[in-house]
Amino acid sequence: KMLHIPRNTTVCKFLGLSHRCVLVVSVIEQLAQWHNSTVKAAMERLCNYIPEKLQGFCYVLAELYGPHIAELIDRKMNADVVCHSLKLCKQDPGQPLCHLYPPPKVSWFSTFFKATDCARSFMLELNSTEASSTLRGYHWRGRDCNDKNTTVYPGRRPDNWDVKSDSNCNGIWVSADSQGVVLLGDSAGAHFHIPPEWMTVTQMSAKSFANLPMAFTDELDWPQFSEITGFLNSTIGGWTDSLYLRLRRRNRCNHRDLQNISQNAVYLSFSLARNQLLDNPAIVIYATIGNDVCNGNRDTLAHMTTPKEMLSNVVQALRYLDSCLPNGSHVILTGLVDGRFLWDNLHDRYHPLGQLNRDVTYSQLYSFLDCLQVSPCSGWLTPNETLRNLTSERALQLSNVLKEIARSEKFANFDIFYMDFPLRQTAEEWRKMGGEPWQLIEPVDGFHPSQALREWPQVLGKENPFNNQIEAIFKDQGGH
Repeated sequence: KMLHIPRNTTVCKFLGLSHRCVLVVSVIEQLAQWHNSTVKAAMERLCNYIPEKLQGFCYVLAELYGPHIAELIDRKMNADVVCHSLKLCKQDPGQPLCHLYPPPKVSWFSTFFKATDCARSFMLELNSTEASSTLRGYHWRGRDCNDKNTTVYPGRRPDNWDVKSDSNCNGIWVSADSQGVVLLGDSAGAHFHIPPEWMTVTQMSAKSFANLPMAFTDELDWPQFSEITGFLNSTIGGWTDSLYLRLRRRNRCNHRDLQNISQNAVYLSFSLARNQLLDNPAIVIYATIGNDVCNGNRDTLAHMTTPKEMLSNVVQALRYLDSCLPNGSHVILTGLVDGRFLWDNLHDRYHPLGQLNRDVTYSQLYSFLDCLQVSPCSGWLTPNETLRNLTSERALQLSNVLKEIARSEKFANFDIFYMDFPLRQTAEEWRKMGGEPWQLIEPVDGFHPSQALREWPQVLGKENPFNNQIEAIFKDQGGH
């Protein structure tokens, strides 16, 4: 377990709308093939796999679009043709013809391709009211133990030594030398993940989709398993051995003191929940490992963050952190990843959608998403080696900006450090263990940040000599 870069999505979140119709129709077609059934039976099978609370919606779609889908699949038309013939797409003038599969050699094929931007019209809005773990609840931040009292929450210093109640929700009466962990990151830090079994019909079952409602309400992120703030045993592959869990093992007083604030980290520091006067210090990881160079624009280089912009954005965020972090905190800036690793190790492998018929490689999927201008990272997920190199060059420039900030900037309430994202070194270690580099990309859950932090022992804090007594008296401290 060394790093988490989503294989189905790479560095940036890409559950864009454009591929949804092609994805669903491909799965239906493959279910019929794998189970030797009719297309109608395949659609019913797929709806039965989905949790009950969403099955009604699935059956409505099957009733609405099913007959036409079945007719075209029976005529050996692929998912691209089906989706365009359903008129769920519109054509933007001057746009190229976008398709995942090779076009069928039939004269009327072009009449179906009246659009190239399927996703902007084909929107499946799945709304679900899930428990407070999702919707930016306790999967993202330590669970509150008293919602009615705003002065009680994870991360605060004990109120009067917790004489009256557990004021910081760590399940202990009295605690000392505590510190929390905060991640300001992009979707990789949030552990964005689409389970491969959702697209692999040979592995598909009702169990595969059991966590679908939770996944959607968490934006297809799994922060509870992430490399920085994960606290639950992973159910999506790999295992959880996060920085938070390591800090908790060092000092059980750190229980529940975690925040995963991951989307667009340039602005996310402003949603940090920390009271400078009342709360414990925190270790803040600033890790936008690809956000600043990844976009889906055709002129991708023009839309990347420049070194000047990086300097301004990060210094602005750090100044804000200095105004709200308690004294004695630590901030660690993480360099950007070299995303060429993704193309080098995945482009000729079969995507889960193409494993049954060996007909969709990652390269094909990348080209499809790029054509629709929804690629998660046009600069790295491209056969254009020059563009991949230029993207990595910009990423290195931005990492150097972070390194210089850590060297030269000083703040009143925290010290600041820089560490490279150890991708190549990790891959080499994995090879020595007998693994293949592509296996690191997913579903493995995260490199070990605390290993990199060993050169800064003051960041991790002292080991609590009373950990064994805490565990014996308070057990799991109320869980997470």
